[in-house]
Amino acid sequence: MARSLGFAALTLQQEIRAIHLKPATELAERVLLPGDPHRALAVAQHLLDGPKMFNHTRGLWGYTGIAADGEPLTVQATGMGGPSAAIVTEELIALGARRLVRIGTCGALVEGLQLGELVAAQTVLSADGASAALGASGALGSDPELLERLLAAGAHAGTVVSSDLFYDPREDAAGAWLERGASVVEMEAAAILQVAFRRGVAAACVLAVTDVPTPEGTRRVDAEQLEQIGLRLGEAGYAALATTR
Repeated sequence: MARSLGFAALTLQQEIRAIHLKPATELAERVLLPGDPHRALAVAQHLLDGPKMFNHTRGLWGYTGIAADGEPLTVQATGMGGPSAAIVTEELIALGARRLVRIGTCGALVEGLQLGELVAAQTVLSADGASAALGASGALGSDPELLERLLAAGAHAGTVVSSDLFYDPREDAAGAWLERGASVVEMEAAAILQVAFRRGVAAACVLAVTDVPTPEGTRRVDAEQLEQIGLRLGEAGYAALATTR
């Protein structure tokens, strides 16, 4: 008969190392984190001189090049959802990343937000499983200096909620988030910020609104608008990380 070892004995203390990312060039200590690999490519081409592919395994495209301030910058896709974002963030930090900005999209929970509007995450409500498993309980915040620079770049401060579900069947979820002050919802920010907090590095999040509620349902940006929004997100995120002289 098999003998039970107990939960505590089964807990694995894993060394954090690059298992899922396979660096093909240098990693910059400052990193932009879009979810979408195609956005990573577009932002890298828009912001970097001579971008070189940093990672392509698992479809998580990443690039390193020289930004306008003359210093290296990496743009690395996280994939969708907190679990993927947490893995990528952990491995980037293990490889030497020290300042991280998530650049992503979000859906508006309240009226008055415009398509393409930039929201800097002053507070992130952790309503996802990944950040909770990492010890988050309630609310997280962007690094104050990075947040200030995102605001100076044209974003406005807001409360973001991170959820596991894009197609969420729960009728009461949005109401509970609104009661806690959330204005937009997305999927990765809480996991990224919680990993950064645990590892002692600076992280922030800026989002662009791509879906807004209307009396007839949800209105979403078209493909061309989405592409332009991705570049604006890259510019705002870079402004938060840029070296001032």
